[in-house]
Amino acid sequence: MEALTTFAQLLVGGVLTGLVFALVAVGLTLVYGVMDVVNFAHGEFLMLAMYATLGLALLGLGPLLGLPLAVIAMFLFGIIVYRVFVRRLLAGPPEATVFGTFGLLVLMQGLAQAVFSSDFLSVPSPPFAGTIRFAGLAVSQASVVEGCGALILTALLFAFVEYTETGRAMRAVAEDRIAATLMGIDVQRINGLAFGIGAACVGAAGGLLMLSYPVYPTAGVPFALTAFVVVALGGFGSISGALVAALLVGMLEVFGGFYLSPELKLVPVYLAYLVVVLVRPQGLLGRR
Repeated sequence: MEALTTFAQLLVGGVLTGLVFALVAVGLTLVYGVMDVVNFAHGEFLMLAMYATLGLALLGLGPLLGLPLAVIAMFLFGIIVYRVFVRRLLAGPPEATVFGTFGLLVLMQGLAQAVFSSDFLSVPSPPFAGTIRFAGLAVSQASVVEGCGALILTALLFAFVEYTETGRAMRAVAEDRIAATLMGIDVQRINGLAFGIGAACVGAAGGLLMLSYPVYPTAGVPFALTAFVVVALGGFGSISGALVAALLVGMLEVFGGFYLSPELKLVPVYLAYLVVVLVRPQGLLGRR
C-alpha cells in the first residue's frame, strides 16, 4: 500500500512538472514550426518574464494578477526582437539564426547579471504556499496552480492555432511558405506573430513559475534545455507532440530523481530521447 501511494505521489508530481515544461516548450515548437528557426535565447525570455513578474509583485500585483501583463509585455518584446533582430538574420544563411540567437542568450544573461546581480530572488509572501492532501497524497498548492494554469494556456494555444484564421495562416506558412505567399498571406507578419506568441508562452510560464521558483540570471537555462528535449522528443513543430513529450519528460525526471538520485534525474530523460531519435527521428507526433 505504501509503495502504491509513493508511486501515485510521484505520478502526480511528474504530470504537474510536465505541464509546466509543456507551456515552455510549445512556444519554442511554434516558432520552429512557422519560421524553421530554433531560438536559443528561449530560456532567457523565460528569465526576463520571471524578473518582470517579480517587479510586478513588488508593486503589489501578485504572480497571477501580474501574469496577463507579463504575457502582453513578452508578446510585444518578442515582436520587437523579431522585427529588429531576427528578421535580418533570416535574410542570411541558416547558421545566422543559430549564432544570432545564441549571442542574444549571452547578451541577456550578461545584462541580467549586471542589473540584478547573481542573487536568487523570490516573490515576497507568495500565494498558494499551503499543501493539498487527498487520499494519502500531499501536493503543494503552487504546483497544482502551475500545472493547471499551464494546461489551460497550452490548450488555448492549440485551439488558436487549429481553429482561428490566423492560426490557419500560421499552419499554411509552416507547410509551404511560397504557396502561402501566393495565397496572399503576409509571411513576415505571421513570423512576427509566431515569435511574439512564443515569447508570450514563456511570459505565462514565468508568471506561473514565480509561485514556487526563485529567479536569477541563468534561471531559464534548465527549463530551456528540457524544452529542447521536449520539442525534439515530441516532434518539431507539433504542439500536441510537445504536450505528450513534456508529460513523459516530467514523469521520467520525477521518477528518476526518486529511484536513482536527484543528480541523475535527467538520465532517464536523455535515454528516452536517444531511443526515440534512433527509432523515430521525426519525434513521437512529428512528421517526416
